[in-house]
Amino acid sequence: MSKGLGTTAGSTSRRRILRLAGGGLTMAVVGAGLTGCEDESATGGEGSVPPPRSASPGDGKGSGGGEDGKAPAPLWTKTTSAQTYGDNDELVAVDGVVIASGDPLAALAGASGEERWSLAEGATPGAPLLLGAGTLYLASGKYDGSVIGFVPGTGKESWRSHLGKEYRQPRPIAVDAEQVYVVAEILEADGSSHTNVIAALNSTTGKVAWKEQRDLGTEQNGIHAAVQGRHLVYTDYKKNLTVRDTATGKQVWTHKTTKTSYGPFAVHQDLVIVPQGSRLQAFALADGSEKWSVEAEEFSLFREPSVVDGVLYIADSGRTLWALEPATGKKVWQSTALRDASVQVPRQIVGVGGTLYGATDLDPEGGVHAFDAKTGALRWTFNDGTGDYHAWLVATDGKHVFALHGKKLHALPA
Repeated sequence: MSKGLGTTAGSTSRRRILRLAGGGLTMAVVGAGLTGCEDESATGGEGSVPPPRSASPGDGKGSGGGEDGKAPAPLWTKTTSAQTYGDNDELVAVDGVVIASGDPLAALAGASGEERWSLAEGATPGAPLLLGAGTLYLASGKYDGSVIGFVPGTGKESWRSHLGKEYRQPRPIAVDAEQVYVVAEILEADGSSHTNVIAALNSTTGKVAWKEQRDLGTEQNGIHAAVQGRHLVYTDYKKNLTVRDTATGKQVWTHKTTKTSYGPFAVHQDLVIVPQGSRLQAFALADGSEKWSVEAEEFSLFREPSVVDGVLYIADSGRTLWALEPATGKKVWQSTALRDASVQVPRQIVGVGGTLYGATDLDPEGGVHAFDAKTGALRWTFNDGTGDYHAWLVATDGKHVFALHGKKLHALPA
């Protein structure tokens, strides 16, 4: 099996609640907006967005489309129906479209922002958008127990599966070239649920390949997962790091983690790399043995790691950005550009060419940062000035960098 994608399963996660609580905010249900509606042109002033431009992407020399120190104006900005909670898998760019999790679920053309398709009840709020073998996999927005596959470019249904009536609302957590992995509550006779199951669905036939009941006391919400070869690896709120065999579902090993960042981990070749407070650890997928570890500076905590073009990037709470060799943990470079500029650290990083784009949790002094991938130098920061409390999300199709903030979706030149 090929490398698969990781995601977060469940409704509003503890990490999402902590993020909002940390900002002194009260969690509220986010209503659906108008998908694909053109924003009013902004000409300046507080809270405005730079007016869209018509120049072709990449006109900024080596800096992701903008001059060093100055963020590029968006190619377009749209108000969407996004209902997101800050997990990386709620915004995807594929097949010429960009899709944000929400109801209705809508795909906008990456080049123009025009709506390509829209599906009412296409996804549950905050649902992960899983991509595998040219298919977008989602838990049904109708809450009927179905897991559905769509063609990303057209929105047409291409696959459907149902775990069984004895299970409640299976949620996809990861996908590879052959299977879709889900978690679901196991229903009791009285309709209650105290246990949950993890299962694999064949991505061709929709049939159940295997299913395994998880330990009593585990939760079906808040799981982060990824597939790497024969290994399905995931973390949960009970501080478990678990690896299963993708062919049989049998548990290969499990560790109790000392701390959790309530965020994604990274996989690279035969390793899973997990931030645990001030320590970043790499474990062998085959047997769980520790292969390397890195300590942050005193009083600093590591954020979520990202592997981009074979390099591991991670920020810490002391506003240091690290570049490491994922196989060994050896330092490539360390940058204090975030600290020097007094800006927020990124928690999600993607890359295009020689530029890294990092999305931050909090809006003040945050947004989407652009870094030099070779040195970690901060080139510019894009912020729409709205002050929206939602975490920023970023995705790229190689030509554009899509920045989602609340319901505002901006297309920046890459």
